[in-house]
Amino acid sequence: MHKPLPESGRDPEDILAELRSFGAQDPDYKHSRVWSLVYYLDQAHEDFLGKAYQTYASANGLNPLAFKSLKKLEDDIISFTAGLLHAPDTACGVVTSGGTESCLLAVKTYRDRAKALRGVSAPEMIIPTTAHVAWEKGAEYFGLKIRWLPLTDDLRTDASQLEGLINDDTAMILGSAPEYPHGTIDPIPFMAEIAARRGVPMHVDACVGGFILPFMEMNGRDIPPWDYRVPGVTSISADVHKYGFASKGASTIIYRDLSYFKHQMFVSQNWPGGVFASPALLGTRPGGAYAAAWGALQYFGIAGYRDLAARTAEAVDRLSAGIAAIPGLRMLAKPQGPLIAYGAADAALNIFSVGDRMEERGWSLNRLQFPDGLHGMVTARHLDVVDTYLGDLASSVEIARAHPELAEQGAAAVYGMIAHAPFRDMVRSQVLDTFANYYVPQDDPSGKAGPF
Repeated sequence: MHKPLPESGRDPEDILAELRSFGAQDPDYKHSRVWSLVYYLDQAHEDFLGKAYQTYASANGLNPLAFKSLKKLEDDIISFTAGLLHAPDTACGVVTSGGTESCLLAVKTYRDRAKALRGVSAPEMIIPTTAHVAWEKGAEYFGLKIRWLPLTDDLRTDASQLEGLINDDTAMILGSAPEYPHGTIDPIPFMAEIAARRGVPMHVDACVGGFILPFMEMNGRDIPPWDYRVPGVTSISADVHKYGFASKGASTIIYRDLSYFKHQMFVSQNWPGGVFASPALLGTRPGGAYAAAWGALQYFGIAGYRDLAARTAEAVDRLSAGIAAIPGLRMLAKPQGPLIAYGAADAALNIFSVGDRMEERGWSLNRLQFPDGLHGMVTARHLDVVDTYLGDLASSVEIARAHPELAEQGAAAVYGMIAHAPFRDMVRSQVLDTFANYYVPQDDPSGKAGPF
């Protein structure tokens, strides 16, 4: 039975109290126990973002001629970001709702550009195996065939195979800075040189790295070239709501010049409601997200972001060294940004069982496959919990090794089955059916769809 709306409106304080109560079972991000999804500093910053968001909570960025305030905010955000990315003065772009929208827009843009300039009717894109799944989603949504760049034995993109994958139908090439699974930066200069020579646009997905890699570099960290200083890079996506510490709902996509960006636009000239133009996927574009993003950039400035990057880098280094020192564990790759990934050093240890033991201690971790591993998106706040995390991790490894039967229980068994099942279409079908159950209205959705 569906829940009815209340017959009469409720007291605002009662509503707010109930809203807060719903979060009792959510991950404990305020005490740095979460290693993805959330970028939290402290309550004072949350309160500031809330006030900034509220300033334009009802404003709509759909029409840039209506709310000129929002266009001013968007122009500033794009200009600030373009400067960080060393973009030319001709660069242009938009604020989007998140990294997925930015990725989808690049796929749509380069598909339409290939069709308009070269008459490509069956467009393809070349992306690394480690590219974020948003790119696979974009290919499915917009009808592009993917040609996959494989990995080398050390889990880096094998760019030596790139040129052989390019053909007359190639609409775009992708590189990541960094890629999500292992935290490494793809060989952007090598890939971009091939892309430019073959006349193919190249996008850099810096949704994770866009607002931390520049500041790590300013702090003296050795970051390989990846931004507009690399000839051949034609567009970059960067999320303000990740390491820019803005409210959720703020990413950017920036093109080298308007000749690329125009292919992102949608225009309908014959609609009875009037001529309609839209620069991105969304129609309504919430003004509060613009204001909070602008506010965050102003609040931190270069000095603030450099401090956050320095603390993050210290946490990454200490975690990497500490993990590598735990018998039975190994880093899957050397981090080149804020992400870490590690797995078991021998077959006797089940890394998913280690993950379960960590979650029993209150840590919220992500799992990897091909190879099996655990993953963390490290923030400046994690510097405060490095020693606690490493101590719990060492204990979790000892328990998992002493009790191999735990690998056949709980989430470890589920993830192990999913990661190692040979029939991948069957895995997809099962996950689809199970995951869909989350979206049938229910009083208590916890646990119904399993650990995905």
